[in-house]
Amino acid sequence: MRCAAACAALVVATFFVAVPGSKADPGEQDPTTSAAGSDYAAGKKAVEGKDWKSAVERLNKALLQDDRNPDIHNLLGYAYRNAGQLDPAFRHYRRALELNPRHRGAREYLGEAYLLANEVQKAQEQLAALREICLIPCEEYEDLEKAITAYSKRAARSR
Repeated sequence: MRCAAACAALVVATFFVAVPGSKADPGEQDPTTSAAGSDYAAGKKAVEGKDWKSAVERLNKALLQDDRNPDIHNLLGYAYRNAGQLDPAFRHYRRALELNPRHRGAREYLGEAYLLANEVQKAQEQLAALREICLIPCEEYEDLEKAITAYSKRAARSR
């Protein structure tokens, strides 16, 4: 009995040591450790400052150095969406999901972009995908669910 408890404790401890706390999803990559690191960091800072033009510029530079990183594509999609450019935003969200179909951030942001394009059914499909991905409650699911609810309320009022 003691052995079983000790083994279980070891498995749990190994999980917490092996999974860095900064990773939201084990499938996500950290662009700051890649060749694109400084441009990604500058792009992320521009996003935080809502300087969409600069964010798009720096994230595109990061992409030239690391075009297979879903996090760069996701953040670039976010910057394009906030700059009012939905077509490139969709393109980058989809690429992020090609590289990592379980990327929660890309699923949330793609769903929000679909709402901007008045495609609520497609946004709900992203919410359903998040429901499958998030084994425990996750912020991305909750945020997209709130966005869909708010969209639906606005749509009902405008009828």
